[in-house]
Formats: sequence, C-alpha cells, structure tokens
Amino acid sequence: MKPKRHITRGLGLLTCFAALAMPALADDYDLVINNGRVIDPESGLDAVRNVGVRDGTIVSISEFALEGDTTIDAKGMIVSPGFIDLHAHGQNIGDYRMQVMQGVTTSLELESGVLPIGEWYEGQAKKRLPINYGAAAGWTYGRIAAFSGKGPEPTAKYFQDAQAENDWKMEIADPLKLGEILLSVEEGLKEGAIGIGINAGYAPGYGQKEYFSLAKLAAKHGVATYTHVRYASNIEPRGSFEAIKELIANSALTGAHMHLCHINSTSLSDIASTIELVELGKKNGIKVTVEAYPYGAANTVVGAAMFSGDDWRERMSSTANNFQLGKERMTEEQLKDYQTNKPGTFITWHFLDEEKPEDLALLDMSITHPEVMIASDSVFWSYFDEEGGVQTYEGDEWPLPEKCFSHPRSAGTFAKILRSYVRERGILSMTEAIRKMSLLPAQTIEGFVPQMRRKGRLQVGMDADLVVFDPEVVADKATFENANQPAVGFQTVIVNGVVTVREGKLVLDAAGGQPIRRAIAE
Repeated sequence: MKPKRHITRGLGLLTCFAALAMPALADDYDLVINNGRVIDPESGLDAVRNVGVRDGTIVSISEFALEGDTTIDAKGMIVSPGFIDLHAHGQNIGDYRMQVMQGVTTSLELESGVLPIGEWYEGQAKKRLPINYGAAAGWTYGRIAAFSGKGPEPTAKYFQDAQAENDWKMEIADPLKLGEILLSVEEGLKEGAIGIGINAGYAPGYGQKEYFSLAKLAAKHGVATYTHVRYASNIEPRGSFEAIKELIANSALTGAHMHLCHINSTSLSDIASTIELVELGKKNGIKVTVEAYPYGAANTVVGAAMFSGDDWRERMSSTANNFQLGKERMTEEQLKDYQTNKPGTFITWHFLDEEKPEDLALLDMSITHPEVMIASDSVFWSYFDEEGGVQTYEGDEWPLPEKCFSHPRSAGTFAKILRSYVRERGILSMTEAIRKMSLLPAQTIEGFVPQMRRKGRLQVGMDADLVVFDPEVVADKATFENANQPAVGFQTVIVNGVVTVREGKLVLDAAGGQPIRRAIAE
C-alpha cells in the first residue's frame, strides 16, 4: 500500500480532515483534488467538485469528497484543464519548466516547425520532459535546405545561422527547388508532423504558387498550416491586410485549414481591418483559426527580412530604440552591427505601448475576440557569453541561471491573461479565459491529431492534464527588463496524472510529458 500524500494550503489541513470525514467513494484513486471550483469550458460545468485520477485519466468528478494515494486540497482555488500552447519556440527543458509554472501542460512548435521531424521527436523523447510536446513540418527548414544544399537539421541554430543568407528569404524557388521543398515538407508529414509550419515573414520573397502548393499539400493530408504571414506593415502595398487576405484566399481555394499566428503583432495597429477579414472568412465557411499573445512587443531575429529594404523603418514605424537586446534598448550603431555581423541574434521588438490607452485597446481587440485563442510565441532563453555573443541556454539548472533573458511572454503569457484580463480589468470571464487557453487550441487541431480530443477538457475519460490556481494570487512576474521570473499563484499542475508543480514549486524529476504526434505513415 503506497503512503498517502496530502497537499494543503495554510490551515487547509483542517479543511482536508473535514472533507475526508464526508462520504467518500470506495474507488482507489492515484490522485484526488478535493473542494476546488471545477471549470470545464466545453460542458459549462462551474461548481465545487472533487476530481479523481487513475492511470493518467480523469475517472471521477463528484460532489462528494474522494480519497486517493495523493490528496490535493483546492479549497478557494480553481481547477481547470491544463493550458495548451500552439505556438512555442522554446523546446528545451528550461523552456518547458517556465511554461509549466504558469499552467501550460502542452507546448507545441507549430509556426516555425522543424525538419527532419522524426529526428526531432527522437531527440525530445530522450529528455524526460515535464510537459507534452510536438512540432509541425517546417517549411523554412525545407527552403533553407533547398537553397543552401545543407541539412536540414532540427535545431534553432540551423535557422539562426541561415539568417546570414538572403537567397532563401527573397528568391522565388525554381521548379526543381520547389519540388525539393514540398518533398521535404511532405516527408515531415509522413513522419507524424502536426501540420505545416509556414514562417512566411522570414522568407517573404516566395512565389504565390509556392504558398498555394503548401495549402494544397495540407488539404491533401487533412492537416492545418500555421502561418506567420508574409508582411507586417500598416502601409500598402505589402501590408498586413494584404498578407492576411492571401492566407484566407488560399484556404478558400484549397479547402485547407489555415491557422493565422499572432494576429496582434502581424497586424500592428491595423487590427480592426484584419479581424474583419477573419470574421468574413469564417462567416463564409472558410477554415481559418487565429491566435494572439497579450504583449505589445514581439521577439524575432534582428536580421529578419521585415527589417530590410530602404523603407522598412517607415513601414514598421520603428527606429533602433524599438529594439531591445537583453535589458537594454539598442542604439543605431548596435542595430547596424548586429544586422550585419550577427543577424541570427534574437531581440525584442516593441510595436505597441501598453501604457497608452489607444495602443492597449488595439491589443485588447485581438485578445478578447471570441474567435482568438491564446498562444505565447514563447522564445528561447538566452545569455551573453564571455565574448559578448548571445547563446541559447540548453541546460537543466533550476531556477534558470540569473544571466538568462528572454521575452516576458516566455514566462507570463497565460498568467497575464488571468491577472490582467480576468481579475484586474474584468474584460474576460474566467470561463472564457480558460476556454481560450485550453479547449479552443485543442479543438483547433483535434480533427487530425486524435490525442487532442482528450485534452482541453475537464471531464471523465479525459487526460489528467490539470491546473489548480488561486484566482486572487495568480500573476505574471516577468517583465521586459527581467523576464526570468516564473509566474505565481499556480498551486498544482498535473501532466498525464503526474504532479509536476506541487505547492507552487517545480517537481524537478517530474517527466509526465508525452509526444503529441500524428500517426507515422507505413
């Protein structure tokens, strides 16, 4: 008989003993969560209930207290499905740990994707990861390989190193190269990729026929594309409106499900027009889905194609001061140096000022729209080496070393929604916020990723990916000056039945993460 564990909060022992004195079902549970406000966005359940877990599955939701090997007292707290992040670039164990500290139980690299897919999944499986993981077949990886003759390799470094070359970014692929690109992407799909990642903003010189061919390929395999659209500009031509219209047109013509990444940053200040495009598309039955993150700044490589050309500053409404490296804004001299000599360096780029009511209103327009799900676009944790170069942190030290920096969205996206949009400003209900962070992303890909039909819900028979948090305490702590601060207020996070955050602290040896992957072709 395994010893029973009781996780309580403050004077919660008295509550726990009182609960155990109530009638309890006789079933033998691995883990139970008693006395919490259980919210399931699909069924509409919002009531104090007790949840029983066995073998990684929710097997009971009861009005009566339950007993199990581990008992969690959630009185005064909310119990929800684990959050699902469809847009996360950081895929090292430190990245996942920062994510799980804010309730994320599934983290997927879909916008950029990687290649080769099989090799990437094999590498991840060796890491004993704390949360669920998966990736799309990366079009940019196929494009880099076709133009360079090297690779592809399933690493961020492969993508960063390619920033020094412009041919794959700006040239139309001839028929031979296009054939190579499509073949490599399709091979990724056959190896179980969760759709096609199309980082078009990093290679905007592609031809119309290439994007159309990718949409047809997605339709052929019954999967989605995930696009960072070709342009981000308030000025026409080559504006955000045009780029999003291109995505919707390809979806309409091919029948492909096409997912629009970070509509907030892609649209800049033109969000009203681009949201209207999405609304009209969906009204006409076009398979378009949308995501956003709650920050007025993006993170990208300093040598990205959108920061090139004679008029990029006007088009992006930017100077060097909009760029941040580490804790400091860049000077014009620094920006020129990094773009010339270190174009693969990740920087933060500020495009809206959340302190200005008019800019915050633009951001809120994307976050609060009922069709828009929350996705972090979390990026790698980096540090300066002894020579001043920027390196990606791939270690397993926890807490992360103080030298590490990133965008605050890598540590705070989901907590910020609960703090700012639900508790402080009241512009999202708790149930709606949870829907945007769990059910909606699960529904987005469950049609071709069957595993996701068991996620994003808190119901009997669903996977035990669960979050217990205090609605009065939950908050993001990460800032642009110091992003290396985990979120607070998350008492317990459970991944496939494995307690991964206990009493607000990371369980270092928890390894409940499982691959999220389509079937591998025979």
